[in-house]
Amino acid sequence: MNEQELRGLIEDVKVGRLSRRGFINRMVGLGLAVPLAGQMLAHAGVALAQTKFDYKPTKRGGGGALKLLWWQGATLLNPHFAVGTKDQEGSRIFYEPLAGWDGEGNLVPVLASEIPSVEDGTLAKDGMSVTWKLKKDVTWHDGKPFTADDCVFTWEYARDPATATYTVSTYGDVDVEKVDSHTVRVKFKKPTPFWADAFVGTRGMIIPKHLFEAYKGAASRDAPTNLKPVGTGPYKFVDFKPGDMVRGEINPNYHEPNKPYFDSIEMKGGGDAVSAARAVIQTGEYDYAWNMQVEDEILQRLEKGGKGRAEITQGGNIEYIAVNFTDPWTEVDGERASIKTKHPLLSDPAVRQALALLVDRKSVQDHVYGRTGVATGNFVNNPERFKSKNTKWEFSIDKANQVLEAAGWKKGSDGIRAKDGKKLKFVFQTSINAPRQKTQQIIKQACQKAGIDLELKSITASVFFSSDVANPDTYTKFYCDIEMYTTTMVQPDPEQFMLQFLTVEVATKENKWQGRNITRWRNPEYDKAFQAAQGELDPVKRAALFIKMNDMVCNDWAVIPVVYRPRVAAISSRLRARMSGWDNDLWALKDWYREA
Repeated sequence: MNEQELRGLIEDVKVGRLSRRGFINRMVGLGLAVPLAGQMLAHAGVALAQTKFDYKPTKRGGGGALKLLWWQGATLLNPHFAVGTKDQEGSRIFYEPLAGWDGEGNLVPVLASEIPSVEDGTLAKDGMSVTWKLKKDVTWHDGKPFTADDCVFTWEYARDPATATYTVSTYGDVDVEKVDSHTVRVKFKKPTPFWADAFVGTRGMIIPKHLFEAYKGAASRDAPTNLKPVGTGPYKFVDFKPGDMVRGEINPNYHEPNKPYFDSIEMKGGGDAVSAARAVIQTGEYDYAWNMQVEDEILQRLEKGGKGRAEITQGGNIEYIAVNFTDPWTEVDGERASIKTKHPLLSDPAVRQALALLVDRKSVQDHVYGRTGVATGNFVNNPERFKSKNTKWEFSIDKANQVLEAAGWKKGSDGIRAKDGKKLKFVFQTSINAPRQKTQQIIKQACQKAGIDLELKSITASVFFSSDVANPDTYTKFYCDIEMYTTTMVQPDPEQFMLQFLTVEVATKENKWQGRNITRWRNPEYDKAFQAAQGELDPVKRAALFIKMNDMVCNDWAVIPVVYRPRVAAISSRLRARMSGWDNDLWALKDWYREA
């Protein structure tokens, strides 16, 4: 389809000759993802459609307690320090963004009164700014008014390098100005196709100026509100025991009528995914359980005659192996895995290639994940428009042996390959979780046949994914050779997702290991492609740039994708919860209710 034909279809939508759904269906047929087709209409001045949710309660409260299980318990409740999904979810109970993403990739207003559009002038046609109008009469849990000043402060707080936030990349390259008491404008330094980042979704939660202002910069970790949140959300803070329990009570002054339905909320942490699945699906002790990383065989068995089900939601999450490009065993200036070092073994691309060949993805899919994990060689797997068709994955012990042999790695009498006195021995870590331990074993067995010795290390999930900068065993510090976990894609666009490989995002002691680049892989060509994609308004050219980036990291074996993982939750048969693969599980907590 050429540009003239495309503009003609958009004009048909504007005047009513073609429905919005009809346009989107045609774009999907051409390989364009649903969210991006919607964004094309928004840029052309067609108002964004709002997905309706059938919310039945006719009054606020009366629903009793909502009981949630998070087998990785939250460790802090400041969304801008939340490197782990569990902490992002815990924060979302209390804090809210201006807008969130529904399951179709549409923007839904939360603290904003409406979604910006070209049609009303709030979304600049040249892609240089977006203006957000805020809801009025919204108050923080302590009764103070929510205003544009809070948005501006959140931007100042998150972008300050001394604050060392997880969200610095979202707020560091934009300017935010107060237009009036309930209007803010986000200004970009160049045309920006994906404008719905700052103040949106997981990275967009807004914090109160009056409680955090004294703790901006170097004092950021000392704020009492890091552990006792005061937000605008449907539930007010009651109690928090890090790694164990988060409790909240109904917000009687919530800014939407008849919401929330539940009188209280309890997020229980710890345990394991199988026990969590059983407590929801089989016994009905809990209403909801997050992240069912459980063998599909077990889930299906629990569903038979149970009191709940496994809810599978499409998104962009990927379970993968990260390869350390720095030396985790050598300390430089008080820092291990320093960017001043190179990994003594994994710096050899032949070793990384061999490891990739020794990951039996089909066995992992067939015998571990089933319908909840699809074997893949891509880091970006969804939306479909951004999925590369250039990569491939292969499992071959013979080829791995050939690659290592050709690179000079010879087997010794102990069966372990060595070169220049260095043996191919690695520490391979992940969190404690049955599918991950089974995946580790599958990979270890293949590696043994190729002359690679893997020492398997399993860390309690609440420790591995902790946001505690003093914890030596976090995945962000990466004090081992290779590690495996899932990275969540919380937007229907890969820009923030692919920050993970930028040079400026390397996790270091200086940035309190908040940088997104955990592998410490650095490539100027990748950085250049990413910067180009940030300002590319042509959707076809922009998708091609992200595909190029995906191919660069996968073909250099900076990461080894294992399975694409749709979101899987355990949900009570009576609970009605609005799910999305492009935002937090609790993104629409205000809409949850229980059928009689």
